[in-house]
Amino acid sequence: MTTDPTATAPGRSSSGDTATSRGVTFATDPSTDPGASFLADPDLYSGDRFAGLPVEQVGETVPLSPELVAWDVTDSVEPGERGESALPGELDALLDRVAPERVRALAVSGYSVSHAPEILARYADRLPALRAVFLGFTPTEQWEISWIGHGDITPVLEAYPLLERLEVRGSDELALRPVTHDRLRVLRFESGGLPGAVVRAVGASSFPALEHLEMWLGTPAYFGDNTIGDLDEPLSGARLPALRRLGLRNSEYQDDIAAAVATAPVVAGLHELSLGRGALTDHGMEALLSGQPLTHLRVLDLHHHFLSEPMVERVRRALPGVTLDLTRPPGAHDQPYIAEWE
Repeated sequence: MTTDPTATAPGRSSSGDTATSRGVTFATDPSTDPGASFLADPDLYSGDRFAGLPVEQVGETVPLSPELVAWDVTDSVEPGERGESALPGELDALLDRVAPERVRALAVSGYSVSHAPEILARYADRLPALRAVFLGFTPTEQWEISWIGHGDITPVLEAYPLLERLEVRGSDELALRPVTHDRLRVLRFESGGLPGAVVRAVGASSFPALEHLEMWLGTPAYFGDNTIGDLDEPLSGARLPALRRLGLRNSEYQDDIAAAVATAPVVAGLHELSLGRGALTDHGMEALLSGQPLTHLRVLDLHHHFLSEPMVERVRRALPGVTLDLTRPPGAHDQPYIAEWE
């Protein structure tokens, strides 16, 4: 069956219920949390929610349940400025108003968030309950996704062994070193082009608890020098025993990814697979349908595809029990293109 992109995945609540994981409460409604399902509203991250929680700035008044808020704190406040960060002052202001054990989620915004990993690492002793971090929570109305400045994000994972979610928007100078992290459950990269070194570092890392891995691979024009070979390790699943949702999205070589996924060992354990947002055509879909069975999936997200009508019907017939997102990009198009680049 084909569904609206905001439909509820089988076995999930659509009521906005919350679930507690190791004492941390995050929303489980897939329509309000891209880290919970690929059926989430694609326009969700417009600046008001992260990890299913409302995003709020530090103010004079504090919510009655501050642990149910993702706090918006800012790194660089000027375009192109990486020399000075507002983050230490904003973290101090937050911790003056909210008890450290009630700060569960931070959404770091700014024109650049390159200082944030090292600064957050220095604050690790003062943020013992931090379980979710978003680096680059900057709306496109303020700054294009590929303009958001970054640095090495590894210190966040090293300093917070209990972290459960790490999400990143943007990829300018983004770096990651191979790391082992036993508690991370969600790892997402939103980009117009993900550096190949970052993709390879993800593959070389060990994430035994990771349930959701999502990478927007993008274009070489915006730092996306990744190749199909960089996906060998994630597709093997060897270091991802708990993985249930895999998104290899927004790629110019989406057909090649579909062909690789067709024989990838990681697929057998998945509940959801996303090959959406990219330049997927009949060629790639033919390879995917000719490969290993996909009928065990709960969700297959192909939105923003470039499939012919006969191929769309073939997908529907082949996967009658799978919730599908077959939403097309608006308008007519001579050439396939990715959904997000600049």
